Amino acid sequence: LLLCAMPKAPVKKKATSAAKAATNPLFEKAPKNFGIGNIQPKRDLGRFVRWPFYVRFQRQKKILTTRLKVPPSINQFTKTLDKASALSLFRLLDKYRTEDRKAKRNRLATMAQNKAAGAKDDASKKPTYVKFGLNHVTSLIESKKATLVVIASDVDPIELVVWLPALCRKMEIPYCIVKGKAALGKVCRKKSASVLALTNTRPEDRGELSKVVETVKANFNDRFDETRKQWGGGVNGIKSQHVMAARARAIAKEEAKRQG
Repeated sequence: LLLCAMPKAPVKKKATSAAKAATNPLFEKAPKNFGIGNIQPKRDLGRFVRWPFYVRFQRQKKILTTRLKVPPSINQFTKTLDKASALSLFRLLDKYRTEDRKAKRNRLATMAQNKAAGAKDDASKKPTYVKFGLNHVTSLIESKKATLVVIASDVDPIELVVWLPALCRKMEIPYCIVKGKAALGKVCRKKSASVLALTNTRPEDRGELSKVVETVKANFNDRFDETRKQWGGGVNGIKSQHVMAARARAIAKEEAKRQG
């Protein structure tokens, strides 16, 4: 049998010239291929990250202290010293930083040499530094030896220092609350410190100390009766605020209809 080949259909030419003329050369198509091996677009994956426990804990704690009602004794630790006053305070505290190990070793060696030689130890007497440690500072406050008390605002648990402002006011000792237990720890060469106290100062620093004490008394000691009545927290989230605002608008609209 002879197989006859069917004639092929004529191939239609694509109208490429008309399509090319219609497209604007300034805006060429650049289709993206999101297959394997291609560069993916940058996305914000912050919501999908499993954060460490301490990050989740501090975020949850922040939200809870914002939403729930916070009693005045705890809320007072959110009202810290302003930046300008804090700078002058830390400038004064830096002059009374505790000595490091090398300086203490040298001082004790000099004291031992003077004692062996039979000389007086007035020259090698222990210099004036800031006092730190919760129990030590508490005893200084109770004996009225402290001239200024500095409390950190981020002590955890807060129960460790929540009673210190009331004790300072009872003993009529100036106190202030500053941001950062790490900043206080830097003054006494530790990682962190809950509270510091000044007992003595050099004669050339007494003017600066009096200015700091005046500012501190005006912001904390004299306002104790005001801060002990101020509750904190009770702030709704942004979604709840929008819902309440929409509800208030609807109520106002209904009232306008009734009156109109």
